[in-house]
Amino acid sequence: MPRKVTVRLQRDVMPDRKYQSILVQRLINKSMLDGKKHVAEKAVYQALEMAAKKLNSEDPLAIFEKALGNVSPNFEIRSRRVGGANYQIPFPIQGHRQLHYAFSWMVQSARARKGSAYAQRLALEIVDAYNENGGAFKKKEDTHRMAEANRAFAHFARA
Repeated sequence: MPRKVTVRLQRDVMPDRKYQSILVQRLINKSMLDGKKHVAEKAVYQALEMAAKKLNSEDPLAIFEKALGNVSPNFEIRSRRVGGANYQIPFPIQGHRQLHYAFSWMVQSARARKGSAYAQRLALEIVDAYNENGGAFKKKEDTHRMAEANRAFAHFARA
């Protein structure tokens, strides 16, 4: 098995039933626990509807896509050992990996909220991401801040 995930190794994700969107299906897959896809599917659909209602919008998919765009990082930090010292080196990221982080942070932040059903917590996280605040957006900002702080070590990325 190669260390890097190549395009050949990535699985094709089929669109979801309701919105015919691959992004929604990937959120369902990230939200799923113990293989219970139907439970995750119901929770995600409820969350999208609640988020659209809260923002007074007709299109839950457009809200979700904008929220996802606000949470997707442009840089990641990787640790690299150079001459006996470890450096945190910023690397630009695109596409599949950007979305992976966005989904993970969104689900992680929704699960960290306490006191209500998962669908409500996810809806609140989507609304917060849409408005550029909340746990997932804070995680993106922290990552970008760390990349900016370690920009001086970017030349080690090429070596």
